[in-house]
Amino acid sequence: MIKLTKLSNEQFVINDAQIECIESIPDTKVIMMNREFFLVRETPDEIIDRIINFKARINYESNKMTSVKKND
Repeated sequence: MIKLTKLSNEQFVINDAQIECIESIPDTKVIMMNREFFLVRETPDEIIDRIINFKARINYESNKMTSVKKND
């Protein structure tokens, strides 16, 4: 899940796995798998960076848990 900002400055959290595509029109349009979309303040590159950071955090936590179980 990543946090984004609507054009009205309202922050919300979105499931990054449900993003189908991101367009610049010139606002950033995040289109979901169900064809709903959100116009957001973040650029496509910022959104991609947030997704990468989120997935890296998940991998890091998963690796920590795996190494703890091996040491038990």
